[in-house]
Amino acid sequence: MKLDTTKYIFITGGVCSSLGKGVTTASIGLLLKSMGYRVNIVKVDPYLNVDAGTMNPYQHGEVFVTFDGGETDLDLGTYERFLNQKMYKTSSITAGKVYKNVIEKERRGDYLGQTVQVIPHITNEIKENIKEATLLENEKVDILLVEIGGTVGDIESIPFIEAIRQFSLEIGRKNCLFIHVTLLPYLSSSSEIKTKPTQHSVAKLRELGIQPDIIVCRSEKDFSKEEIKKISLFTNVEERAVIKSLNLPTIYEVPLYYLEQELDKTICNLLNIQHITPDLSSLKKKIDTFKVIEDEITIAIVGKYVGFRDSYKSIHEALFHAGIENKVKVKILYVDSEKTSPDEIREIIDKVDGVLVPGGFGRRGIEGKILSAQISREKNIPFLGICLGMQIMAIEFARNVCDLNKANSLEFDPKTQHPVISMLDDQKRVITKGGTMRLGAQKIILKKNTIAFSIYTKEEVYERHRHRYEFNPEYIPIFEENGMVFSGFSENGLVEIIENSENAFMVGVQFHPEFQSSILDPNPIFNSFIKTITEII
Repeated sequence: MKLDTTKYIFITGGVCSSLGKGVTTASIGLLLKSMGYRVNIVKVDPYLNVDAGTMNPYQHGEVFVTFDGGETDLDLGTYERFLNQKMYKTSSITAGKVYKNVIEKERRGDYLGQTVQVIPHITNEIKENIKEATLLENEKVDILLVEIGGTVGDIESIPFIEAIRQFSLEIGRKNCLFIHVTLLPYLSSSSEIKTKPTQHSVAKLRELGIQPDIIVCRSEKDFSKEEIKKISLFTNVEERAVIKSLNLPTIYEVPLYYLEQELDKTICNLLNIQHITPDLSSLKKKIDTFKVIEDEITIAIVGKYVGFRDSYKSIHEALFHAGIENKVKVKILYVDSEKTSPDEIREIIDKVDGVLVPGGFGRRGIEGKILSAQISREKNIPFLGICLGMQIMAIEFARNVCDLNKANSLEFDPKTQHPVISMLDDQKRVITKGGTMRLGAQKIILKKNTIAFSIYTKEEVYERHRHRYEFNPEYIPIFEENGMVFSGFSENGLVEIIENSENAFMVGVQFHPEFQSSILDPNPIFNSFIKTITEII
């Protein structure tokens, strides 16, 4: 279905953060895509970082990498997993990126003679950035969803709120709508749902010139028609446009829950576009499968950011997707590789069904990760190493199988006698941090008659990268002599996949397969990892 002009949906949040605006935005996008509309999503983040690449995972969760190498907020991963389509750099707008562009234009003389101000220069830049995202893979989208990060009332969000207010005026209200996600807190002392925070949040939004068309109410308790009427009355939003968003067993049920409330019809009516009942049968089938699964396996994720679950968000979701595909529930046991003692690590790994070492940077917790790889190899416990996890697998193998006792990565020990992991040649001249790693989708050439080839069943695949260090090719011969298989290489010869041929499943990948997994299309690496475990137990 093709629209004559692009329609826009702006999603804002109120009361507090972490209400699930990303899931709400992705769910609405899925509803519209399932009607046959071409959809794209933009995330606007008000922070002054140019991108999320240099941010601590404990502060902001994982850094999601787009197909074309953008380092972005984790919400873009949510969009990809729901829509089952690629996100690109244009889907991420930050205050840092906007201000940087404006300042560079000022220095070039683009604004010569003008006093450069937030209005109109910053707001115009924001609007131009939004318009860029209407072009997806060289084709105009029918509907662009724009999620504004942060909370209405935050001082850093004001230029973005002002920009979308101006945008609605320029394109006409018939071509856009505003959705406000807000909290209805439940007070257990009085057993009441309170609507006042929502009322105040909407009032603040209206002060800034925006009247929401739809309100999505997040609540841990169900609420009655009376609360809906009260919200409608005090916010000037139709009752049919006050949508419940309650806690559900999985986030993938949210689109189905919105469908039950006919949110799809309300959106089409407000945008004056044709409504076709969304086909979510494939998603419903996956969820129905999940609900009847009884078997459970436990995977130990050994890392140093385990105190904040969102640090490994995409890995968590990829394991969930693969679990459903193999009809098993995946329980995750997080192991802090820095703070857990060697004896405790041994005890934990003895009790789990598989071990996963994820990506990361820096030397903290490295020895704990190496020990987990050693135990997995010695006890033939299925092991998956991702990015740094692959390098950990290589270091352990070098030390304990190849007798290279002091083997290490130059990242952790610049004076190591055996640098089995070394810096990429083109990274040695890099002195800045932001956006300078090997990033985005890269071609991987697979060797036949290997585990990797049996997993992908093709000779070439594209997976996403985010790293500065690589396996040192000088050590390939000694590794191969001791049973390590090098099953995947980049076009310029970089090692992409290693396999320990003595184990049922011990695979290390230099890329991040978790970034290309969805509930409808689990990533092959994760699927094979979980499948092997279910066949063993």
